[in-house]
Amino acid sequence: MAELVEAPSVAVVVDVMRAFTVAAWAFAQGAEKIVLAGSPDEALALKARHPDWATLKDGPAAPGFDLVNSPGLLRSVDLRGRTVVQKTTAGTVGALAVKEASLVLCAGFVVAGATARLLHTRGSDRVTFVITGEDGQADEDLACAQYIARRATGAGTDAAEFLRRAGDSRAAAELAEGVRQGVHPDDVALCLEVDRFPFAMVAALEGPLMVVRPCAVPPPGDDAPI
Repeated sequence: MAELVEAPSVAVVVDVMRAFTVAAWAFAQGAEKIVLAGSPDEALALKARHPDWATLKDGPAAPGFDLVNSPGLLRSVDLRGRTVVQKTTAGTVGALAVKEASLVLCAGFVVAGATARLLHTRGSDRVTFVITGEDGQADEDLACAQYIARRATGAGTDAAEFLRRAGDSRAAAELAEGVRQGVHPDDVALCLEVDRFPFAMVAALEGPLMVVRPCAVPPPGDDAPI
């Protein structure tokens, strides 16, 4: 992720494979909120203070962490009413980097439509997309950002080309080939599901913590092409 010179007004932080696909699945599995941790030690400290919270990291399973950063593995976990503490290499770092923005949305393809509709309804004409993977060069994140941006303008947009780029990305290959740890065989396919969930994910400071919560977004009406 490239360094930001100043905090943007509206930021969409994109991590398709896999942080924000996982976050969306956590909400689908009943999580109340997600706290973004700046480091593994911070995540473990939060767990120590709140033993009922569930800690989640990328990579292999580790002592003190309850979950790994895999949508395929998370979809069978009951998180009803739980708080999840998430620490990943790219996605959580990107969101924390723009925590001073007036609106921060965390996104992947699974919430692309709802994210675009929220941007559209709020009249956000200046949006900074934060590409988190590969120092801001991850093609799956770039493709998703471009797809959301196009949809937010109200233009009808075919997802196929954007999904093809994401499916051909280095991250997709590493997940499919088992280069990364803490992976389920379905992870790539789950990350490439467009509009799986009807909510956007809004991150905001709550005291000292950056907290993500789902935000229901009404489906488009007959007069809205998004």
